[in-house]
Amino acid sequence: MSISLLPESAPFNETQRAWLNGFLAGMLGIDESNPAVVDAAVGLMPAPEEAAAEDDDDDPWHDPGLGLDERMELADGKALPKRLMACMAQLDCGACGYLCKSYSEKIASGEEKNLKLCVPGGKETSKMLKQVLSESEGAATPAATAVAEKPATNGFSRQNPFAAKLIRSDSLNGEGSAKDVRHVEIDLAGSGLNYKVGDALGVYPTNCDELVAAILAEFETDGSEPCEINGDSLTFAEALNSRCCLKDVSDELLELMIDTAQDELQKTQLKDLVDSDLLDEIDVLDLLKDYPGVRPAPAAFIETLTALNPRLYSIASSQNIVGESVHLTVGRVIKDVRNRPRKGVASTMFSDRLQSGMDVKVFVHASHGFGVPPADDVPLIMVGPGTGIAPFRAFLQERQARKAPGKNWLFFGDQKSATDFLYREELSQFVESGLLTRLDTAFSRDQEEKIYVQNRMLENAEELFRWLEAGAWFTVCGDAKRMAVDVDRALHQIIEQVGGKSPEEAKAYVKEMAAAGRYLRDVY
Repeated sequence: MSISLLPESAPFNETQRAWLNGFLAGMLGIDESNPAVVDAAVGLMPAPEEAAAEDDDDDPWHDPGLGLDERMELADGKALPKRLMACMAQLDCGACGYLCKSYSEKIASGEEKNLKLCVPGGKETSKMLKQVLSESEGAATPAATAVAEKPATNGFSRQNPFAAKLIRSDSLNGEGSAKDVRHVEIDLAGSGLNYKVGDALGVYPTNCDELVAAILAEFETDGSEPCEINGDSLTFAEALNSRCCLKDVSDELLELMIDTAQDELQKTQLKDLVDSDLLDEIDVLDLLKDYPGVRPAPAAFIETLTALNPRLYSIASSQNIVGESVHLTVGRVIKDVRNRPRKGVASTMFSDRLQSGMDVKVFVHASHGFGVPPADDVPLIMVGPGTGIAPFRAFLQERQARKAPGKNWLFFGDQKSATDFLYREELSQFVESGLLTRLDTAFSRDQEEKIYVQNRMLENAEELFRWLEAGAWFTVCGDAKRMAVDVDRALHQIIEQVGGKSPEEAKAYVKEMAAAGRYLRDVY
């Protein structure tokens, strides 16, 4: 199968086009024999004019290391799509189905109404998007040049996910742990899906049965009412279960509730909710419980709910080792809000609702360069606390399969070594075999003073800097807002102290590492 990552309008001759397509495919790790991976990559490729703009530093806020206030200041006075882009988390993670730039342009053009798709940006991003749009009302909006969603091919993709079978979902934590992290294995047999280490698996979740039942109870119905979503006919209950996000209260839902309310006091209270911070705390069920006399028709209600979007999980296996399956490391998320448990929709699906042999809809999401060094002798440093261990388990499997002679160093951390040492036996075997040259752990609750992976980095500063000077890749996976920031700060500190560099020189050193593809982060 021959693919083209360049649009027909790109100003290149056939020879140039063939070379560039091959170069881009190799850079993105695209397997041309796999339409699904091709589709995922093409759908997220920036157009040439977008790439050129980024190369020219036209979007200086496109830096995940900058705070939101800094990004907004850099975008001040720019066109609406640019200011909207500055609101994003700047990770180009693809969780929203776009790049930061293309998501912004879709919002600016009015084609995308959902302001809550930026998962790593969370409430901070959605609030700022709403503020920028409010400030820009009435202003002319230029036509968007956003990357179009790729239509489904005869392969499997985000638009056409594969109905895979769950093999197993086993807890990795010991008895007494405050966490429930699952090792998940999914059967890809018959899909033709291929992935590379560093890629993510897109998972379409279903909502909690108890939550759906509670909403149906509020409507006093069995959920058999007919509804329609994007041309698909389904029942009210089916729509709530598998197609609608029940977490976010959309502006459209509030407007419908206001129009439906008969009581003037309730109508006023609902209007006051529109710009209230309370919207950050409540979900769809809370809204219904707070306003028991306001019940729109089920079909109209469904139309106002946002789509239940797929979740992306870093792949925790190498296909060279596990064949036609894929492994994930999934932390169960549940917390009490307003005296009611709120469950992570996909994480609790794996821990509570899916049984072995049941279907789960999946697709491969190709990474943007995150992976192992192509040269097997290059040293590799990995920093992955908690579920951030996932891609590094895959990296180690891949280096094992390739018999790579390069040294490997892993920093792993969690709460308690007795209960939260994920993949302890496997990692110990990697150390014994010599595949894992160094394993440094940081268990924050094992002693009075909390110790984290960045502390272990600083304790081994001289050795770590020697690895960097020897050309080592430095890779990080995990929480973007705290861990990744602390690790980045420690990295700069090591380069300053051991390398004898000024803060400006250390910053330039790290920037050069990133430009050379030696500093890679898979953060969320």
